[in-house]
Amino acid sequence: MQIPRLHPDTIEEVKLRADIVDVVSEYVVLRKRGKDFVGLCPFHDEKSPSFTVSQAKQMYYCFGCQAGGNAIKFVMELGKRSFAEVVLDLARRYQVPVQTLLPQQRQELQRQLSLREQLYEVLATSAQFYQHALLQSQGQKAIEYLQSNRQLQKETIQQFGLGYAPAAWETLYRYLVEDKHYPIQILEKAGMIKPRKEGGGYYDVFRDRLMIPIRDVQGRVIAFGGRTLTDEQPKYLNSPETELFSKGKTLFALDQAASGISQLDQAVVVEGYFDAIALHAVGINNAVASLGTALNLEQVRLILRYTESKQLILNFDADKAGTNASVRAIGEIAELAYKGEVQLKILNLPDGKDADEYLHSHTREDYRELLKNAPLWLDWQIQQIIQDRDLKQATDFQQVTQQIVKLLKNIANSDTRNYYVSYCAEILSLGDTRLIPLRVENLLTQIAPPPATYSKPVSARKAWGSSKVSPLPTERSLLEHAEALLLKIYLHCPQQRQGIIDELEERDLQFSLSHHRFLWQQILEILSSDGETKNLASQPNLISRLQDQFLEFGSEMGLISHLFHVDEKTQKEILRTPQVVQAAIACMDLVMLEKRYRHFLELWQQTDPETEPERYQSYYQAFYAEKIKLQQIDRQRLFPITELL
Repeated sequence: MQIPRLHPDTIEEVKLRADIVDVVSEYVVLRKRGKDFVGLCPFHDEKSPSFTVSQAKQMYYCFGCQAGGNAIKFVMELGKRSFAEVVLDLARRYQVPVQTLLPQQRQELQRQLSLREQLYEVLATSAQFYQHALLQSQGQKAIEYLQSNRQLQKETIQQFGLGYAPAAWETLYRYLVEDKHYPIQILEKAGMIKPRKEGGGYYDVFRDRLMIPIRDVQGRVIAFGGRTLTDEQPKYLNSPETELFSKGKTLFALDQAASGISQLDQAVVVEGYFDAIALHAVGINNAVASLGTALNLEQVRLILRYTESKQLILNFDADKAGTNASVRAIGEIAELAYKGEVQLKILNLPDGKDADEYLHSHTREDYRELLKNAPLWLDWQIQQIIQDRDLKQATDFQQVTQQIVKLLKNIANSDTRNYYVSYCAEILSLGDTRLIPLRVENLLTQIAPPPATYSKPVSARKAWGSSKVSPLPTERSLLEHAEALLLKIYLHCPQQRQGIIDELEERDLQFSLSHHRFLWQQILEILSSDGETKNLASQPNLISRLQDQFLEFGSEMGLISHLFHVDEKTQKEILRTPQVVQAAIACMDLVMLEKRYRHFLELWQQTDPETEPERYQSYYQAFYAEKIKLQQIDRQRLFPITELL
């Protein structure tokens, strides 16, 4: 459902009514300690409680992992849900009337919410019906299939709510309409019945099938998968697309696997329902299935919400279809993988088995060992390229080399690319170590042909080139620390705010890192809207207001949330604010000067003094001026920023 922008009054009312202790207590055992509550943090593993909840401030904060925010943020982070979804759920729970930003959208939103609630109810009732039918005499063959063919225990059957759809054409229809009195239109929109083409009336979509409920992340039934118990085709039949269910946006068993993925910091994706069920049955509870479709980018992003290291293992069948599915999945998420935004591995089980078959003859430990040793996706793809190829034959050698070059060209990280260039050079050398340097050179030439460079005949420029400033190895780290420190002082030391603004304006400095720049813009907007830019120290609620604004910006908030909280040690350290502010500002200034110096120096070195003498002289004066400023500011720093961190 596309949720329109909610009215600020609705959001504020939810914040007022949703007591944070009440909300958090549903997920965390809290104990009173002084004026606050403490418990074990739900966002990371810990043995001693470092998670605190303040009822007075309506805020939570973990001193272990730096997670923090209000009640809405807590539910968003724990369930990996959107801001609007959480506000709507809390509004229903605390009986807050929902208003939209645009009044004309309000009626449509209420209609959609009412429809969705009815669909959830119909699907939950259908799931109960199928589970009951499984235990009757008519469901005997389904029970035998689960216990004999799939080797599932009673506990697993109940855990996944497996059931049976009777063979008659109208069994579910009559139960839901005649016994439960649900409207026919709702049953049709839920995907449970279809109208007959002739003669009028309706019939059940699922008949004589083993029924597998498909649930959303909150554990609510949103669709079904039905496996035939006869020779009927298709073997697996899924619910049609509905208001609640979109196959390309859903992963089977994610509701069961979410906590396991977070704890293990790893997700396993298999092809079929029973592969996922079999893995959960033996205690491998970080597995999900892709509903028989090629894994797409939206599904991957859904999984990656739950793993900090973004580690994803594809365990598709090792047959041709499974290999093709792996290739399609890699193609879908290749951009993320090349950038290192997902740690992708590929697992093909021995003898071409799927996970369910493998576990019939192997243990959980055997499977975990295979997961541990699963090759990275690049290694797997390289093996696929050279598989069944004779590199001693010129044609095969040429085709393999071309495919490898195509693969290596897309690797953004230079260290990773250099590693795989050497690795592939060894493969192409066929064991002759003397050929490795030649193969490396050939691969590098094809990956990145050397650009034509202008010859620099002037000897003075060679001398200057030798003194070219290289980027400091810790430049990004220093800038991150300096900007974060300055923002933390601004937030927690109101008396220093005007001084910080004055220093930034005087030196014409901006925050360079996007997340810091975004926070600074929000601060300035709040101050401007309040008309209090002349009295910055009178903003006691600045942190709280910023956190409220950032609830709709999850990715930015994750990078700056630690700035809103300080422990006693940090509080004492930032009391040395005059010196700390001076060092942080100097560091930011230094990094900016370094960038300008390198920029003008490179322009100067690339300019021909004979054809463009004026531009040549201009670039020379510019980089030389920056060099003088660098020397001056370096002398001004009384102590390095690293001593303060």
